[in-house]
Amino acid sequence: MKAIIETGGKQYYVEEGKVIYVEKIDAEEGSTITLPHVLMANGISGRPYLNNVKVSAKVLKQGKAKKIKVFKYVQKNNYHKTQGHRQPYTKLEITKIEA
Repeated sequence: MKAIIETGGKQYYVEEGKVIYVEKIDAEEGSTITLPHVLMANGISGRPYLNNVKVSAKVLKQGKAKKIKVFKYVQKNNYHKTQGHRQPYTKLEITKIEA
């Protein structure tokens, strides 16, 4: 079974057994969570979400992505600013899609 879910303001195409990286979710590693915002399952779409369809996932890891550098510069004003950022993420494994 395949589905499109929404979490963290983004949409993901998932199927059972797939591993995805999503925006940070407050859950312990090894726990099971339910993702209730399902936009489409097996070609059937909802408005905006499907009722009675839930996606279960296991939390594999909580982590941070690679560091990116943000550099700001304004010419002729001697303004330089360097900043780094590491975006937190949650690694999920889709275990079950209940339709």
